[in-house]
Amino acid sequence: MKRVLITAALPYANGPLHFGHIAGAYLPADCYARFQRLLGHDVLYICGSDEHGVAITLSAEVAGRTPKEHVDHFHLVLSDFFKQMNIGFDHYSRTTWKGHIEPTQTYFKQLHKNGYIEEKVTDQLYSEKDKRFLADRYVQGTCPKCGFEEARGDECPKCASSYEATDLKNPRSKLNGAPLILKPTKHWFLRFDLFKDELSKWIKKKHWKSNVMNFAQNYIDDLKPRAITRDSDWGVPVPLEGAEGKVLYVWFDAPIGYISATKEWAEKKGEPEAWKQYWCDEKTKLINFIGKDNIPFHAIFFPAMTMGQDEPYKIVDELPANEFYNLEGKQFSKSAGWYVDLEEFFKHFSSDQIRYAIAANAPETQDSEFSWKDFQMRCNSELLGKYGNLVNRVLVFTQSKCGGVMPPFGDLKHDDERFLEKIEELSKTIHQAYDHYHLRKATQLIMELAQKGNIYFDHKKPWKDSEDGRNTTIACCLLALNTLALVSFPIIPETAEKLWHLLGNEEPLKNQTWNGVLETGIPAHRTFPKPEMLFSKVEDTVIEKQLEDLKNALKPAGDLKDPITFDAFQKLDIRVAQILSASEIPKSDKLYKIELDLGFERRTVVSGIRKQYPDPGGLIGKKVALVANLKPAKLMGVESQGMILAAGESKSLEVLEIQGAPLGSPIA
Repeated sequence: MKRVLITAALPYANGPLHFGHIAGAYLPADCYARFQRLLGHDVLYICGSDEHGVAITLSAEVAGRTPKEHVDHFHLVLSDFFKQMNIGFDHYSRTTWKGHIEPTQTYFKQLHKNGYIEEKVTDQLYSEKDKRFLADRYVQGTCPKCGFEEARGDECPKCASSYEATDLKNPRSKLNGAPLILKPTKHWFLRFDLFKDELSKWIKKKHWKSNVMNFAQNYIDDLKPRAITRDSDWGVPVPLEGAEGKVLYVWFDAPIGYISATKEWAEKKGEPEAWKQYWCDEKTKLINFIGKDNIPFHAIFFPAMTMGQDEPYKIVDELPANEFYNLEGKQFSKSAGWYVDLEEFFKHFSSDQIRYAIAANAPETQDSEFSWKDFQMRCNSELLGKYGNLVNRVLVFTQSKCGGVMPPFGDLKHDDERFLEKIEELSKTIHQAYDHYHLRKATQLIMELAQKGNIYFDHKKPWKDSEDGRNTTIACCLLALNTLALVSFPIIPETAEKLWHLLGNEEPLKNQTWNGVLETGIPAHRTFPKPEMLFSKVEDTVIEKQLEDLKNALKPAGDLKDPITFDAFQKLDIRVAQILSASEIPKSDKLYKIELDLGFERRTVVSGIRKQYPDPGGLIGKKVALVANLKPAKLMGVESQGMILAAGESKSLEVLEIQGAPLGSPIA
């Protein structure tokens, strides 16, 4: 029996979750955990609310709550949503439970003792009005590069420059407009640069997805000391003399929450030392399920933190990071009104319907999306039309023609044997899909199994056959349903359990084993209960209302700019250009240096799209729209000779691509 420790990225207790979060980490982890349990392995699936950080203190103020009241509220919101989605954690913890402090401070003390943490005094932005230092996300001011007066604390939305918040001119608080001053403060930095060699050797042995490997290796090459403390009274205190008023940065303490959550699980189980079986045994298989924005923390920072302390903790074995999951082509955004009202959603639909729809479009290798029309198709054509249709017609026929009893197989003909072989073949392929974190493929194969059953039933026409032939057909179909219940359980557990019960089983499917179900089959002469429908049709009117509500709730993405004349527009010279190369710019995690071919000349442009395109190789060859007559400007020491046009916001930002137009063509 294998021991499998599964974690899903701790959700931040500062707002509700949406289906994009579920697609990135929690559903893939849940399906994998259910699958591994069916294999008979010792599985522990751990998660919890991430509850520290400056963002929470500021949001709590806006909401008129204390930080503790704020996280208590959202911890409950998060927990309830996971229950609605039928995410079956073995334990869901939180980083404000008292047992989280000791392992977090121990990590710090051992890293400090081993020479990996250094103290520095630096100037940071301070609000005299609020009597506190502000993180860059709560700062705005005048861009030091182009002079734009509404620049953010770490990046200018106008010229895409990346800089430190302390470089801003006329810095002010984003919360109340109060002016900010530079004030010296003492902080502790983790020397990630000292782990470059060890991390490089370690990660070369991994066989992770290319997007994870490329991103991680590039990040390792540019590692530098990183601050791990903040001026605040909300968080895990820094365990040193002279560190009063300092707490550990939230990204430092959050992944240690996996360990403290497992300790809490062991305590509640009445076996306080049981956590060590998972975290201190090298034979344990540790899988971190995350979205791609969490890659650096799980592929680099947390492994380095663990390498630098003394406890024999497991370091991640598998890191199946998923891409982003959007809504109708755009990023989920509650502030913009672009989201699914979950309370309304669960009035009309089941958790299995959304679990299946997400799995069928899982963002495993590229960004994908939830769309209402696709959701309706998945529910009606696949869950109802293939899966539910096979179950209903076979069980109803069994009741009417076989007395609701498992019939004998009789003499198998060639087409019967071929059908049973196909069932066995598909069960093995589905096993492989789950084992390799391929939910999309698993859903396709599950529906292929259901459809094979429907085709076989239609081909055999048992309603026209002799009693012996009819019995053989129905026995084969019932065996297919038995397999269908098993292989679909990780994705649609409630439906699979219902089907399992309709096949006359008393013990829950979740307590069975994969091989046991396949080898045992259905005993002869078993009596089946009265059939019932597993799914109902999703009507057009319901979907149309959801689309209309979404459209009505949408808020403009920023205010429209002041009108310009046609003559002013004509002054812009936008050309078709092709990307020849893209390389990272040192000391910036947002900018690429991009070489472009306009057909008649080549240009160099600095573009702030690195976070949206972590693999620079994916940009090469793209035809893009370039503002070719923008006055050159020096950004991070590189002269930028134009601007690449992009659309969207934040994580959903994408460059505008041109298909057939030749290089250098003007865009009007």
